[in-house]
Amino acid sequence: APLKMERAVFTTGIEAADPGPEGHDAVTFTVATNPGAPAGPLNKIASGGELSRFLLALKVCLTKDARGLTMIFDEIDRGVGGATADAVGRRLKRLADEGGQVLVVTHSPQVAALGTHHWRVAKAVEDDVTLSRVTSLDDEDRIDEIARMISGDVITQEARAAARSLLG
Repeated sequence: APLKMERAVFTTGIEAADPGPEGHDAVTFTVATNPGAPAGPLNKIASGGELSRFLLALKVCLTKDARGLTMIFDEIDRGVGGATADAVGRRLKRLADEGGQVLVVTHSPQVAALGTHHWRVAKAVEDDVTLSRVTSLDDEDRIDEIARMISGDVITQEARAAARSLLG
């Protein structure tokens, strides 16, 4: 429910299989994402955004009793926006508040605004070599970066106001 999938049904099937490098069980994940919709294989039924949220929900369940973990999510909010991106961001924040360290790569201003710290990652090609630069952002830089995520290359006062609103 916190990930805006309160009506989805997720089941795990486990059947015996021939032993091999991946074990001796055949595991399948089946979902029905909407009421009245037929259930089917997760990879065939779920949208990109739903797949991301199912993965986040699975990681939350599998690590619920572990403390002090570092979890890294690379675009876990892919395919979602608006209220759903906010819900994903809030769930990630709660993971961190519960004692884990959560690192998130995101293009979503809603998710970025819920982080405790913010770094900008920028790539540049110099002398035919691609370099990545990671810059820690202070409060004002963070407003500008979230405003850029909202509006693109041209940061407007309206985008800055929206960024401040997201940051609370």
